This record gives sequence, C-alpha cells and structure tokens, in this order.
Amino acid sequence: MLLLALDTATPAVTVALHDGAEVVAESAEVDARRHGELLLPTVHRTLKAAGAELGAVTEIVVGVGPGPYTGLRVGLVTAATFGAALGIPVHGLCTLDGIAFAAGRAGLEGPFVVATDARRKEVYWARYDDPRTRVTEPAVDHPADLAERVAGLPAVGAGARLYPAAFAEVPDGMPEYQSAGALASLAAEKLARGEELLPDRPLYLRRPDAKVPANYKVVTPK
Repeated sequence: MLLLALDTATPAVTVALHDGAEVVAESAEVDARRHGELLLPTVHRTLKAAGAELGAVTEIVVGVGPGPYTGLRVGLVTAATFGAALGIPVHGLCTLDGIAFAAGRAGLEGPFVVATDARRKEVYWARYDDPRTRVTEPAVDHPADLAERVAGLPAVGAGARLYPAAFAEVPDGMPEYQSAGALASLAAEKLARGEELLPDRPLYLRRPDAKVPANYKVVTPK
C-alpha cells in the first residue's frame, strides 16, 4: 500500500503518504484563502520527501468535511482527479474524525468534542467517546446553543478555541486543524480491518453562499 491522504476542509492544506505501516512523509500549510494555490505544491513536496512518484500511489483518502464550501471542494476535486487518472480507489473520511484521532495520539482519551470553525459565528462539531469512536453525526451550530450539551467535556479544534464561553475546557497541546498524517493512519487502520470508508462526497451541512439573484434584469433582446 502507498496511501495518499489530503484534506482542505480546515485552514490547513495538509498532505501525507502512508505505506500501510506508518506515515512516511507529511506536509502542511495553514492559509484559509489559498487552498487551490497550495494543494498541488504540497502534494509534490510530500511525494519528493518520500522519494515517491504519484504513479506509485495505490489508494487515496480525502477529508470530506464538514468544511466551508470553497476550501473543501479543492481537496475533493483533486482527489477525484488523481483517482481517475491513476485508476485507483478514492476513499472519504470525516475531517472531524481525523482531528479526533490526532487528539488521541496527543494523549486525549475521551469522551470529548471536536469543533472546527464554520465561519458565520458557527462551528462544525461532533462528540466522541474516544479518539476512534464518534457518537453523534457531524453538525453545524452556534456555539451558544451548544454550551449545555458540551458542558464538562474537553474540546479540541480551532472552533473550540474561538469560543471559550461555550467550550470551557480546551487542553493544551491538542490539534487545531486537520493532519493528513492522522487521517492516513486512521484510514489505514480501517482498511486493514476491512471496514468500508465513506464515498468521496462533500459533507457541507449547509448551502453555499452564492445564489442566483431572484430578480435579475433581462438584457438579451426579445
């Protein structure tokens, strides 16, 4: 196995290679507005660090979100394009699950909450019994509406750090953004157990900002 993992659902543009036993290379840049510019150079840098060619990749895993529309689709389209060009499987994993897995590697056991920034003063979030076990579906909510539901639980992710009134316990040393290395390791575990991963389809949770105007002026001749 040579698994290529990538995720653009958070401000981190993150890529990793996993050989079935361990992560052999990983690279990331944090820039919420330049996913499209940064992803391919990050893939190239990761392959170069591993001494591998793209043609040697046997499977791809991509974070399917939840995440903002524009950033999320960069990773999904790139993964689908690589998969089609190479004729290899493309798997999806929930981005929050990757962050939870990374939190476990950083020492957090559970239960806990993962929350990422959804903008519009909202967070994407889910609750976990442990780093491998999500017990709620991913959701998007205003932090104030979650305060009672997450009270007493440690929380990780940039969304938790943004809203300390709702997420009172944010342990130090925990991941803020996605790590493709953690995503790849989680995917490799699941694939080794014969588990079926998600399809490579976006988990947006809400409609994009762009809308067709309701009352636009017709400028074509009659």
